[in-house]
Amino acid sequence: MAKLENKSKDNPKLEQRLLSDGQISLYLEYYLGRESEPVLDEFGEPVLYESGKMKGTPKFKVKHLRRKENLNLYLVATPRTPIDRQHNKETLQLAKKIRQEREQELLENSEGYRLKKDRKINFIDYFQTYIDGYTKKDIRMMQIALQRFKDFLNETQEYKKFSKSIRPEQLNKDMMVAFTEYLQSRSIGEGAKSIYQRFKKVIKYAIEHDVMTKNPCTGVVIKVDDQILRKDVLSLDEEQKLISTHYVGENPNIRRAFILCLYCGLRFCDVKDLTFANVDYANRLLKFEQNKTKGHSANSGVVIPLNDGLLKLIGEPTAAQDRDSLIFPLPSYEMCLKALKRWVKRAGIDKHISWHCARHSFAVNILNNGANIKTVASLLGHSGLKHTEKYTRAIDSLKQDAINSLPDLNL
Repeated sequence: MAKLENKSKDNPKLEQRLLSDGQISLYLEYYLGRESEPVLDEFGEPVLYESGKMKGTPKFKVKHLRRKENLNLYLVATPRTPIDRQHNKETLQLAKKIRQEREQELLENSEGYRLKKDRKINFIDYFQTYIDGYTKKDIRMMQIALQRFKDFLNETQEYKKFSKSIRPEQLNKDMMVAFTEYLQSRSIGEGAKSIYQRFKKVIKYAIEHDVMTKNPCTGVVIKVDDQILRKDVLSLDEEQKLISTHYVGENPNIRRAFILCLYCGLRFCDVKDLTFANVDYANRLLKFEQNKTKGHSANSGVVIPLNDGLLKLIGEPTAAQDRDSLIFPLPSYEMCLKALKRWVKRAGIDKHISWHCARHSFAVNILNNGANIKTVASLLGHSGLKHTEKYTRAIDSLKQDAINSLPDLNL
């Protein structure tokens, strides 16, 4: 069982129970005080003390009042892989955070006060505090959202006075309209929308915790055609050009990991966590659970067939490694991205290639080679076809470009 580290004064306490399927269910147990009630006999009459100073007075029993709240959060009882251990760590962090929030709510309801409730709060500091306690995989996007908001305040003449400090009630609809326009000037398409979605998460959290009384983002949206592929993709020829390019000081793990993403469609957050335990060498399969959808989707598991080339790229654990060792020990995302840009430039490819472009390139190239959309959706780990359809539109665009590249027809 997991170590929950409850303190004696914690209320509610974080508790756990082992389920028949081998998982550990997490729940909260509230102590709501106690009440006394008379002890009754079989006829429903009060039982009286028969001797001593209390003789002739009714007996009372103390009843402790408790309530349980199921969190619908589950730990792996016997974690065997880094993925299991990371899942347990993140789930436990989330459960502890929920426990703290519930304790604060309980104090407010029962004693009429709220911890650190300060109406003179600086929203910028509040945003940073929210990030400091954030445990989800998109924390980098949360950090970008805060930085964009700070840049917006600093670079917009009307709001520059708020660049160091802004109270929550000073955020209004006009400011949010200007902020969304600023985001769209800095990032195109889904980038601006994604950043704004993270910003709204903090606004929603502030409202739920009584830091804000009104949502300034209501009615202010960034509309994007989600079915258009905006990122650059590498053609098969460009992929081969990249693979054949080497340079002094290159990181072989970054190189191998990106090539695997090009040929299997993995995200960076998934490829960096791959261990040799994810490889079924006997059946030539790569099996893993997507970090982005783990715990949120029944289709988070992905199985990808491996050919000889991919098995050689992955390799096998050395004598100093075990099955739980990382296949690609990678530095930070920023370092990997910097190395990738240098590699693309050395290959003479004039495109803006980020790590996620490998996933897009994989989808476009296998569709272009005749794979059907359901197969592509399965390989990418999509729960439906909605997110895969944008690649078919990209294929249509490539076909149109191919036709347009033909010489003019003069009849």
